[in-house]
Amino acid sequence: MIRFALWPRSMSRLAIALLLVLVFATAPAQALGVEEYPALRLFVDEMVSKYDFDRTQLTDWLSEVKLREDILDAVNRPKENLPWYQYRKLFVNDDRAKKGVQFWKANEEALFRAASEYGVPPEVIVAILGIETRYGSQHGRYRVLDSLVTLMLRYPERSDFFRNELAQFLLLARELKVDPRSIKGSYAGAMGAPQFIASSYRRYAVDFDGDTRRNIIGSVEDAIGSVGNFLKEHGWQRDAPIVGDVKLEGSMYTWLENNGPEPRINIHNLAHYGILPVKPIDVHQLAALIMLEGENGPVYRLGYNNFYVITRYNHSKNYSMAVVELSEVLHRLYYGDPE
Repeated sequence: MIRFALWPRSMSRLAIALLLVLVFATAPAQALGVEEYPALRLFVDEMVSKYDFDRTQLTDWLSEVKLREDILDAVNRPKENLPWYQYRKLFVNDDRAKKGVQFWKANEEALFRAASEYGVPPEVIVAILGIETRYGSQHGRYRVLDSLVTLMLRYPERSDFFRNELAQFLLLARELKVDPRSIKGSYAGAMGAPQFIASSYRRYAVDFDGDTRRNIIGSVEDAIGSVGNFLKEHGWQRDAPIVGDVKLEGSMYTWLENNGPEPRINIHNLAHYGILPVKPIDVHQLAALIMLEGENGPVYRLGYNNFYVITRYNHSKNYSMAVVELSEVLHRLYYGDPE
């Protein structure tokens, strides 16, 4: 206990305040009381009975978790909620493009091998890695265990989702033979250069460097192959279009501008709503009208199947369009194409 009466009267209020900050900042964090949370007790019971985890070890791991308010703050302020014209500047810029070309040249063999095997162009894989982690340089600063437990217990809107991801993460750590307390990632528990959540790691990560381990945290090749595999497994079509410029006529198109990114109507029928591709394309091609928030009003593009597939990586249309536009810049720079 801190006894204020023992402090010198001559000590200023500012000095006392600074001392308090120092004391509490350096105090050890309290252990999480697993027994205080019924949801956590039930979770432990399930992991023991269903997956044969050791109760004592699992309880010890969870007791070291720190429930972090900054994780809740971050999950409630996602960058994807920014208007498109602001979000775009964060990722489609000279610095990210320059570093992306450097990354591409340094990993050409793996990128072209992934393109051959999965049908995903190198520039798309590079763009995703660039947006997710600056090409693997920023994997995240939060312990994944802290993130997932915090969100399971303190984020009721998606508590079930993060509970499942916590189970998947513990299973993943066991498969990888690593201590789950040692792995860091994003505030939402995503890991490695591609920022896979645990369920995606277990399902879509691949061994692309031939060492018999699926290591998207420490292997650039595995990260590259895993992004390609993820997109292929979600329906990526080799050599198919991603987006296209569109011309709008009349006002009937407004009925479709908030209809989501999944392409459900073919080009022929979209024409009835005044939605016309600028460049000729097969009239049977399915497409969706994508509306983005531009600085001077709405920006429209046609989104095809491969655009929708990118939204399976991150459901935000801002994110998907940033991937597309960054990949276009990377392609031009790598191949030396004119504007």
